[in-house]
Amino acid sequence: MTLIARAHVRGVETLALDSPHNRNALSAALVGELAAALADCAKDGEVRAIVLTHTGNTFSAGADLKDPPDPDTLVGLLRQIVELDKPVVARVTGHVRAGGLGLLAACDIAAAATESTFAFTEVRIGLAPAVISLTLLPRTDPRALARHYLTGERFDAAEAARIGLVTAAGDDVDAVLEPILDGLRRAAPEALAETKRLLTARVLETFDRDAADLTALSARLFASPHAREGMTAFLERRDPSWAV
Repeated sequence: MTLIARAHVRGVETLALDSPHNRNALSAALVGELAAALADCAKDGEVRAIVLTHTGNTFSAGADLKDPPDPDTLVGLLRQIVELDKPVVARVTGHVRAGGLGLLAACDIAAAATESTFAFTEVRIGLAPAVISLTLLPRTDPRALARHYLTGERFDAAEAARIGLVTAAGDDVDAVLEPILDGLRRAAPEALAETKRLLTARVLETFDRDAADLTALSARLFASPHAREGMTAFLERRDPSWAV
């Protein structure tokens, strides 16, 4: 079963996360297919930019709790998006949770529909937004991120735009993206690549400095008693034992 749907229009390759049965959760299989598709785009001279989007009503629900990717593999995917010498543009028309937000923040530009919602739900199941902080901390308002990391609250597209998680939001996400994609099509490929390197240098410094520590933290928390209880409670649709 293919988990990434692909389409190409006038130099823009669209990659859609296509696993709606589990809300496009980041399984080992989906992460592997997305990495392979991105590698194909990197080598294809006809691809000037990439749109990363989704089928169903959820961009991504985060890590697949039944088949989570290895933390190092997820780090590799996020770094691949950041290092790709072509712009990656996120198109969101639904909900984004947990690890899906790290994927969103790895993209160079992100547009969300007004009805989209966002939440860092890790703390509610005994985890922390560890690996995804590699892309989120350098690009998102720190005070707002503290609130949303610590509380797991759901927030809307307007707040996501205010804190820098997305570039723009609107009722018609494709109308929001139209001038953006037109601008990318008009830009010289080498100039785009070099400009992206300027913009991502600080993000890559974060990877170089913190990736090993954050992958170790992620692995430790996934193996913790609190995480086992939190994930079991989530799958059983009940409150975890610590909820008061």
